[in-house]
Amino acid sequence: MGGELARRLGTRDAVVVGLSAMIGAGVFAVFAPAAGAAGSWLLAALALAAVVAYCNATSSARLAARHPESGGTYVYGRRRLGPFWGYLAGWGFTVGKTASCAAMALTFGAYAAPDLARPLAVGAVVVLTALNLFGVERSAGAARIMVGFVLLVLALVVAVAFQQVLADDLPFGVDVILGPEVSGWGVLQGAGLLFFAFAGYARIATLGEEVRDPARTIPRAVGIALGITLVVYTLVAVAALRTLGPGPLAASDAPLVDVVNVAGRGSPEPVLAGLSAVVRAGAAVAALGALLALLLGVSRTVLAMARERDLPGALAAVDPVHQVPRRAELAVGAAVVVLVLVADLRGAIGFSSFGVLVYYAIANASALTLRRDEGAPPRAVPVLGLALCLLLAATLPVPSVVAGLIVFAVGTALWVLRRRST
Repeated sequence: MGGELARRLGTRDAVVVGLSAMIGAGVFAVFAPAAGAAGSWLLAALALAAVVAYCNATSSARLAARHPESGGTYVYGRRRLGPFWGYLAGWGFTVGKTASCAAMALTFGAYAAPDLARPLAVGAVVVLTALNLFGVERSAGAARIMVGFVLLVLALVVAVAFQQVLADDLPFGVDVILGPEVSGWGVLQGAGLLFFAFAGYARIATLGEEVRDPARTIPRAVGIALGITLVVYTLVAVAALRTLGPGPLAASDAPLVDVVNVAGRGSPEPVLAGLSAVVRAGAAVAALGALLALLLGVSRTVLAMARERDLPGALAAVDPVHQVPRRAELAVGAAVVVLVLVADLRGAIGFSSFGVLVYYAIANASALTLRRDEGAPPRAVPVLGLALCLLLAATLPVPSVVAGLIVFAVGTALWVLRRRST
């Protein structure tokens, strides 16, 4: 019933898994609400989100190298801080990311064929869950194809936007992009929203038991994936700000589609329509890539929690042939299908940002307990990461904070009840 997972992922595969989680459907939408909060100082919010992501990634990578097991911060919290803190991280991650899986599936359906969004979402979950059952290498291979296509689409968006700026001989200095307006609270809130799009590097850590030479591979993969993502996000943010401006960007329902529409106004109409279709296809594929990475990450966290009996022990089974957490993957897939069928969660998962920030706050607190001979990062890194995670969580929109607090309160109540019954 139990067993360990096979170490089949090298650095390249781990980087791809991280990129597929970070450069997902969020990049096609996240800049609109972030611009609504930070205004013309969107790039400052992006820089702050990148600092938080760097601190969290460094802490997570050092912990993953020390504890190369499935489960990510659930494992680190248990090992370094105590069972409750690990449980709290695992609970927030599992609940929040299961809802995120449903949202990504619905996003794919909405972009692929709006009239058939729900059936297509269910089909996507079933197909990707089945793919994961055949081994993590095949999942990484599929992620590689999807990430490659999404990066090409984003490169097209940036190229079209920059070509328009150059053709119109417009100024392109940093002062033009930033503008004079600044709100400290808005920058913090924008950074909290943008951080959610960076958080996919956790998927590399949650796959720690399936990575070859984890002490070397995980830190390298996390650093490479985060660096690539930061460059891509910066280029896309600059292109969107310079083409649309902060106000129209904040009001846009499909920011990158609007970027190519505005930048391509001088092109023939069929070309413009083709560009919009390509961007929409990129968003659909990005949603699939994010869904694939999320299903992998959540199922590994469920496996870890089942091993410690924080979830039913039957979910700890590992397939003897493909060496994947078969029952955990099927359970997560089934839960996502149910959510897709009964609810529209695209606008109801604001607590995910709150949950992710709490998750990484626990990761940074865990990293503070590492000794130098255990690969501890410079102390300032987890201290800054912990402080910024808590700060950004507190500055999120009120509905997101309230929803997040409710989710964690329910998890804590279940923990107390289970403890009293044992």
